[in-house]
Amino acid sequence: MKTDIEIAQEAKMEPITEVAARLGIGADDLEQYGRYKAKLSESYLHSLSEKPDGKLILVTAINPTAAGEGKTTISIGLADAFSQLGKKVILALREPSLGPCFGVKGGAAGGGYAQVLPMEDLNLHFTGDFHAITSANNLLAAMIDNHLHQGNELGIDPTRIVWKRCLDMNDRALRNLVVGMGGKMEGPVREDHFVITAASEIMAILCLAADMTDLRRRIDRIVVAYNYANEPVTAGELGASGAMCALLKDAINPNLIQTIEHTPALVHGGPFANIAHGCNSLRATKAALKMADYTITEAGFGADLGAEKFFDIKCRKGGLKPDAVVLVASVQALKYNGGVAKAQLREENLEALEKGIVNLEKHIENLSKYGVPVVVTLNAFATDTEAELSYVEKFCTERGCAFAKATVWADGGRGGVDLAQQVLTVLETKKSQFHPLYEDALPLKEKIAAVAREIYGADGVSFTAAAGKQLDRLEQLGFGSLPVCIAKTQYSLSDDQTKLGRPSGFTITVREAYVSAGAGFVVVLTGTIMAMPGLPKQPAALRIDVDGDGTITGLS
Repeated sequence: MKTDIEIAQEAKMEPITEVAARLGIGADDLEQYGRYKAKLSESYLHSLSEKPDGKLILVTAINPTAAGEGKTTISIGLADAFSQLGKKVILALREPSLGPCFGVKGGAAGGGYAQVLPMEDLNLHFTGDFHAITSANNLLAAMIDNHLHQGNELGIDPTRIVWKRCLDMNDRALRNLVVGMGGKMEGPVREDHFVITAASEIMAILCLAADMTDLRRRIDRIVVAYNYANEPVTAGELGASGAMCALLKDAINPNLIQTIEHTPALVHGGPFANIAHGCNSLRATKAALKMADYTITEAGFGADLGAEKFFDIKCRKGGLKPDAVVLVASVQALKYNGGVAKAQLREENLEALEKGIVNLEKHIENLSKYGVPVVVTLNAFATDTEAELSYVEKFCTERGCAFAKATVWADGGRGGVDLAQQVLTVLETKKSQFHPLYEDALPLKEKIAAVAREIYGADGVSFTAAAGKQLDRLEQLGFGSLPVCIAKTQYSLSDDQTKLGRPSGFTITVREAYVSAGAGFVVVLTGTIMAMPGLPKQPAALRIDVDGDGTITGLS
């Protein structure tokens, strides 16, 4: 069986100018990065404003497992299936982070015959967006320390600097460290921290900014520290915003690439859904809605994370109204939720399937709370039995959900035609009544409790003393109307990653809260979630190599 990278390397790409031409985009509207990838120009993006919006379809999933669900693969295959049915469609996806690529998760270009290309470029440096975000983030950090060194005119309390440096790599050694050591010329000694670039506020800001003017306003609002009078100090007060925007000037524009079947894809931004808001850029999504009749986008990890934040943060901030949602599961992942070890997942086990399908059931219930029609799809594997497939289909139809099996990994767009037809039928017969889960006016603690009860299924929320004070202070500072971005393990509906299926009788523990004022939300840390991941015992980096001809191997 061919690997993902072998399939990608054998695929014949079209010049990106040809992909763009089918969307009515001329060569002068592209900023090309070689033959097969390009950024949309600012003038072209402005020209879209008068065009009507197409339909917006979100792809989400059950909680991820070691068995894999294939959410991005399904998104790509579904778009290719729409193309095969003669529909004008475009993908709007996130960019991969180098951290998971070299860590445990692998890349994020899809899989099999449902991939976006060029696969190696996308999974590695791509068009440099992540590097620009990292540089802008760390410029701000350097300017904070320089301000302290040069006299601290703003009266920043060095013990209350909340801005963290970032790096697009898993590196647990950088979570907590001391900077400024070595002497007077190295600046004041203080505690510092790193987060992974995908979790940085600059990433979130880039993904929620409408344009460069909005980006500047958002960067101005970033709270970097508190002064001795307990007042917030912003990036705008430090005078950092202009230089940061200069670094982000190109990164703010969406990237255009293609699938194996030459369906156009806008791939832009990449916040993680377990520690950030988990969606591609609002700018790319809004452009896609103007460029095609159907836009297919995806949100990270399970519906309890990516979809909740897509609905409650991205749609709220961007005025989006999704028309349908596709919920991805696999028989193997459901059996894993039912307690089957990974080595036995290919064996038929209806008892474990019945036990684990409650995870799918909860996600169906969650999505229905937003008023958006749901289509469930099974990312089918060759080892799935007819009895297992029939059980899942019956389970879904009994709950009023449209259902389709998909084989896009093996068959590309052809394997997603049944799913595409189900989605089209839902779009024609069921009108979305989208609404967010909670109102802006709700106090922060009640917003957190609403997500915990309604989406996670928790009995309630426990706030540490520190977190309670932080939330109270944020409301006093005027941030109480912002939505909440809850950082939580992706592996469970609870904040304990060992609790699979549909846990009950648990509470969510909130240990820290802080404002991302530029992004426009309050970040809430639960359980033991880390904003700087570490590498596993056997990182994917051990399998990646490049030969004398420059051909990369082991990338997945």
